[in-house]
Amino acid sequence: MSRLFETDSDVRRVALRTPTGFLAFGFGSGLARRAPGTVGTLLAVPPGWCLKQLPPIGYGMALILLFLAGVYLCGAASRRLGQHDPGGIVWDEMVGFWLTVALVPVSGAWWLAAFLLFRFFDILKPWPIRQIEKRLGGGLGIMFDDVIAAFYAMLVLAGLQQVL
Repeated sequence: MSRLFETDSDVRRVALRTPTGFLAFGFGSGLARRAPGTVGTLLAVPPGWCLKQLPPIGYGMALILLFLAGVYLCGAASRRLGQHDPGGIVWDEMVGFWLTVALVPVSGAWWLAAFLLFRFFDILKPWPIRQIEKRLGGGLGIMFDDVIAAFYAMLVLAGLQQVL
């Protein structure tokens, strides 16, 4: 991670000493030296379980609010670091995972499948994910590519639900 930024202390300062950075860096989980997006997605599992306790309309409204908050948080943190979509910003992965599990039951097998599929599509970035991220830029681009990765994962999960 330190290769993406001027110094580790710059990243830590933003991630741990500013409210926007602390949230954008997934409460510090984005500071993981290896696979910060995966670590941030893992951190999203317990809050995702809590969100799933809401009625469907409440869950949907929460996702919208969390997405909009993410546009601001991710945009502000990336501007502060002078980088577009730094790897340590993981709020987008968290919201992407919460979207991915929106239509599957709260069960270990389904959530493991959701986790693996979301990470697969988020890392691979098949068309048009990478193009949209670059075209939109800023916090919206950071957040929206994960929304598309979540939709791809949701499509596969929906197919699995039909087959099983």
